Amino acid sequence: MVTRCTQFVLTLCLLISASACARGLPELTDLIEQNSPAVVKINTTDRRQASRGGIPPQYGQEIPDIFRHLLEPRRREQRPVASMGSGFIISDDGYVVTNNHVVDGADEVTVTLTDRREFKAQVIGTDDSSDLALLKIDAEDLPSLKWGDSDDLKVGEWVVAIGSPFGLDYSASAGIVSAMGRSIPNESRENYVPFIQTDVAINPGNSGGPLFNLNGEVVGINSQIYTRSGGSIGLSFAVPASLARDVVAQLKEKGRVDRGWLGVGIQDVDLNLARAMGLNKPHGALVAQVEAGAPAAEAGILAGDIITRFDGHKIREQGDLPHVVGRTRPGSEVTVDLMRKGQNKKVRVTVGALPGSDESHQLAGDDRPSTDIGGRLGLVVSEIPDQLKQRLGVDDGVLVKQVVPGKPGAQAGLRSGDIIAQLGFDEVADMDDYERVVDALPAGELLPIRFFRAGQPTFRTIQIDED
Repeated sequence: MVTRCTQFVLTLCLLISASACARGLPELTDLIEQNSPAVVKINTTDRRQASRGGIPPQYGQEIPDIFRHLLEPRRREQRPVASMGSGFIISDDGYVVTNNHVVDGADEVTVTLTDRREFKAQVIGTDDSSDLALLKIDAEDLPSLKWGDSDDLKVGEWVVAIGSPFGLDYSASAGIVSAMGRSIPNESRENYVPFIQTDVAINPGNSGGPLFNLNGEVVGINSQIYTRSGGSIGLSFAVPASLARDVVAQLKEKGRVDRGWLGVGIQDVDLNLARAMGLNKPHGALVAQVEAGAPAAEAGILAGDIITRFDGHKIREQGDLPHVVGRTRPGSEVTVDLMRKGQNKKVRVTVGALPGSDESHQLAGDDRPSTDIGGRLGLVVSEIPDQLKQRLGVDDGVLVKQVVPGKPGAQAGLRSGDIIAQLGFDEVADMDDYERVVDALPAGELLPIRFFRAGQPTFRTIQIDED
């Protein structure tokens, strides 16, 4: 009898405990049902022909005939390359947000709604630095989502993702925020996004989809995963809504994003440096270099200074500084708190425009590129202003002012502000070189292109369609 009573009590306790645990879990059905109609599936098509190989022209006469057939280009049927991602509608007149890498280089973008309607989308603007893109579809009275305040997110808070992983339409997954403010430099070594880290199951195809808080507000745009298998292992990263909202507003207004620039090289402060610099603990961004003529130099910031606050934002580590500087509008005057030789100091800085962005757009004006300009590459270029040469530390090349969507330049990943230094195997020193080299480029072949972005040299490939 005692045993049965004991078993009954234990069973009752387990049921009560399970019920209490269940009450602690969020109920997500209403959130998903109400917001799914504004989440879209995005399919893109890239009609560029795959590389056909071939003998490099400088070695053409040196290849023996017996081996030539191994290197001669083989004809392949040109097939469009398709890819997919997710996105979401932010206004009832058809503006759609997604990741830049979802639509980058695409010739055709199709947006599919939950009711299976499909629309060809126009790319209004893209921003590689934040991996965001703004699209427009021709439709009215659409369901839309509301932005939330990602600055209010806390580690441990529940979040929900909706998207199309592996092309599976409108799948939902949930988890918690596992970290805030993650610094993950992109391939151009830019670091302007303080990513939200979650353990939500994000997979290929989720890119560009929304991350919701429990109020059904968009607090992030799913952008990256860390994986060794190609699938989710519980480490996903989202662009915070506080940054995305400003980027999207600029893309809608101007088709581009202008970022703040300080002009310093920085590094983290370790324990030994903190002691040597008079700090009670490691924090801040140590200024390792100040560019001549940059806003930091004009304000009197010196190498060896440790920046601890920028415009009221606390700088805990090196990666925090680019996040807040990049979000500051060029021309703004802000206060910078720093530590110099063990003493606290405040300076006023007039924030400049990130080299390669504002200057190039001022040259180009605010007109959107049209498909009948840009020549064979779809690029509008100019000579590099002397001031920009000094800032970027380059002597030769041409400045990209506009990039026509769908053309070879856009497909190669070029963007306004890049400086082209080589096309094919020819150096490009000025406009005369550029025009001569472009006219001579062979069609239908994959060619190297070297350019500078924010002062960093990069090699990619470019291919001109058959003339």
